[in-house]
Amino acid sequence: MAVITELIRQELDGSISFGNYLMDEKKKVQDFEVQGDLYKVKTFKEITKLEKNGQMLLEAVPGATVLHFLQSEKGVCFAVEAKEDVQLTLELDAQAEYKILVDDVNVGKMKTNMSGKITFSVEMQKEAVAVKIEKIG
Repeated sequence: MAVITELIRQELDGSISFGNYLMDEKKKVQDFEVQGDLYKVKTFKEITKLEKNGQMLLEAVPGATVLHFLQSEKGVCFAVEAKEDVQLTLELDAQAEYKILVDDVNVGKMKTNMSGKITFSVEMQKEAVAVKIEKIG
């Protein structure tokens, strides 16, 4: 289990890792700067939230550890760890269509709502599950 003891950190590849689903009490880190953007993370066993410049990026219920989170115009990729199956909500581009891959298996397409949110679940059958969300078109 690779929880992030410092709650959020920048990786050598430019991605970020965050969250600690083993904590009983909610903790947060604000104003964590990466390439001019300010991130805020709140995490504990029940929920993990990531915000960028005041806007929600990701929410995991129950809490999770997210590794190598990387966002681009084409989509988002990361690995997720949790004690049990986790529901993920991401805020992406509004009313856009995305293909969701979990461990390189296409689990379907989803269209974001007017606020750009999509929600889906990931079954935790092993320690870390790779998630890739690719924008279509």
